[in-house]
Amino acid sequence: MAATERAVELAVTAARAASDLKAQEIIALDVSEQLVLTDVFLIASGTNERQVGAIVDAVEESLFALGAKPVRREGKAQGRWVLIDFGDVVVHVQHAEDRVYYALERLWKDCPLIELPADARGGDGSEADS
Repeated sequence: MAATERAVELAVTAARAASDLKAQEIIALDVSEQLVLTDVFLIASGTNERQVGAIVDAVEESLFALGAKPVRREGKAQGRWVLIDFGDVVVHVQHAEDRVYYALERLWKDCPLIELPADARGGDGSEADS
């Protein structure tokens, strides 16, 4: 069973909001086979605490516009790793250093990637069309 269309729609919208604020290395993982509580993990990085907070605010605003409200939010005060649970999608916005340390991608490496549009991938150094 793959992630629902709604979960993918929310993930893409959240990824675009994060990318608009220069988030880095945005990826979406289909965790629906591994977890019963959510379908998608969206992971994005910011370079400092202020940027992490701004990305979180933008993600929340963009998903609120689609009728999605966070069930839970953790870590915003510290600005190092913020988790926002929207039910179908859990968004992780991490400080770049924490992202390397915790390596969520490795932890969930058995989960398939969800292809994100080019404007929703953030800056990851792999874009050749500048």
